[in-house]
Amino acid sequence: MKVLRLKEVINITGLSRSTIYELIAQNQFPKQLPLGARAVGWVEEEINNWITQQIEARDHENI
Repeated sequence: MKVLRLKEVINITGLSRSTIYELIAQNQFPKQLPLGARAVGWVEEEINNWITQQIEARDHENI
């Protein structure tokens, strides 16, 4: 299991920091995992699953 830091999540998703946190607040994006007093990360598999869900939602809209 790999934990991604915010910069990696931004690069993978193409979302901005503020959009990521806004989506988390709306329960529409995987929540961060506390790594220490001032560090958080995201589970890579959860991010990949979220991207897959976005692709599937897009594909169902086009049917």
